[in-house]
Amino acid sequence: MATYERSVRVAAPFERVWDFHSTVDGLEALTPGWMGLRVEGVTGPDGEADPEVLDEGSEIRLSTALAGVGPRQRWTSEIVGRERFDGAGYFRDEMREGPFPEWVHTHLFYRDGDATLVRDRVRYELPGGALGRRLGPLAVVAFEPMFRHRHRRTRELLED
Repeated sequence: MATYERSVRVAAPFERVWDFHSTVDGLEALTPGWMGLRVEGVTGPDGEADPEVLDEGSEIRLSTALAGVGPRQRWTSEIVGRERFDGAGYFRDEMREGPFPEWVHTHLFYRDGDATLVRDRVRYELPGGALGRRLGPLAVVAFEPMFRHRHRRTRELLED
């Protein structure tokens, strides 16, 4: 399985950054427009529709259409872990249905003085069996623009 990582330091308090990333609004605000993201539905761990916070057990149903071309690609993720410590926290989502045989995205947050370090770590397997596994490390070419956008938008939206 391949891994992609990217970090950014955000000149904003840990609480603000953590809270922002804990919501569907945050997900929508950070996703590049060219991905054509549509949130189809969100269910909380207790079955509640559209929960305010994406807690462990929440399920998010999405679709994308890159640059508006082709059929919409469906994607279902579940928040499988979410913990917060003194000045640090993480949440992890796993793709349950979608284009990748495996996709595990861990969002890590660390207080850094008056700022916050945000780190994204994605473990993934590309479709295509053995060929997809061999090409896995090359996926950085596709992931980098998306995560660069996410991190730039995080700074634009949250820094004072």
